[in-house]
Amino acid sequence: MQLPHPDPAVPHLADVVPSVLAAMGVADFEPRIPLAGDVGGACVLLIDGLGAELLDTYAADAPVLAGLRGPTLQVGFPSTTAAGLASVGTACRSGEHGMVGMTFRLPDVGVVNALRWRPHPWGEDLRDRLPPEAVQPRSTVFERAAAAGVAVSVVSGAQFTGSGLTRAVLRGGRYLGVHALGDLAATVAAAIADGGFCYGYHADLDLVGHLHGPGSSAWRMQLRQVDRLVESIVENLPRGGLLAVVADHGMVSLNEADVVDIDATESLREGVEAIGGEVRARHLYTCSGAIEDVLTIWRELLGDRAWVVSRDEAVAAGWFGDRIADDVRPRIGDVVVAARGSAGVLRRTAEPIESSLIGQHGSLTAAEQLIPLLLARR
Repeated sequence: MQLPHPDPAVPHLADVVPSVLAAMGVADFEPRIPLAGDVGGACVLLIDGLGAELLDTYAADAPVLAGLRGPTLQVGFPSTTAAGLASVGTACRSGEHGMVGMTFRLPDVGVVNALRWRPHPWGEDLRDRLPPEAVQPRSTVFERAAAAGVAVSVVSGAQFTGSGLTRAVLRGGRYLGVHALGDLAATVAAAIADGGFCYGYHADLDLVGHLHGPGSSAWRMQLRQVDRLVESIVENLPRGGLLAVVADHGMVSLNEADVVDIDATESLREGVEAIGGEVRARHLYTCSGAIEDVLTIWRELLGDRAWVVSRDEAVAAGWFGDRIADDVRPRIGDVVVAARGSAGVLRRTAEPIESSLIGQHGSLTAAEQLIPLLLARR
């Protein structure tokens, strides 16, 4: 089975913030995506789950977003929120920033959940025992911009203030916690008007997609609310202001006939010491000497429902970027499983909530990988 490879000609989500800061004239930031300069205040607004294919299919529900449609970007592997937000915050691919999944194994710690900053699948808060700044020690773009004299703010849900992931990949700006769409729109607009740089985040499109499926009636209604959110910000852009809207991944709906449950399939657990990742992008940490056996079993059972490769094969294919940091390599599974089509690799016992969701993401399909870059300026 031929493996997918990232297209080097397609810009990456990690390229967006440096390009916006370069357009603002901030020194030492590279314009990886060409943007006109002379930008005063700017915001990169991330709409969780807004895939390019989804926006293009349902453009009638989002006329403002569709009217701002610019180039298509890719998000890299895995196509999931922890990795996407880390790419935004560090301007690096997952092989460098180390957020290689929603869950992944850390040496001497075990499998952790990067969104909850707890052991996976359950356990106590790890922020004291496992400082986020040590798990992701690279400087963020927000730290670098603030050091250059830019007023930097992070505008996101109040519930994420001081969270492990916030500290790991979004540190360096003033955190402004918001509670609703109008709150988000007004806070972003004020940050741009003040001539600073802000990163904004909206989660609910992804949530509705998980629960009801991307393209469902509920999802389309939520997309309309996102369209109004962006319209409100655009209407209040000052002269010289720039809004760049991106996403962290797209989404697909699972087909029950194409899913497999690890917890109910004993052969899939043979030789496997720990399991990370998520439904469409799994990390398998194998027992000593068991890699080849695990590869054989998983390839035979999953067939064309997934790409099943060794860590070395995934790295060679560029899934995690061109550079893999020494401290990141052990976080990648000995075996990496990336779902194809509408397949999913569930854990109904260990992950009952995640396994019940209709919409999923994480893998290498175009529906999950490709996101739109939407640009508005005055």
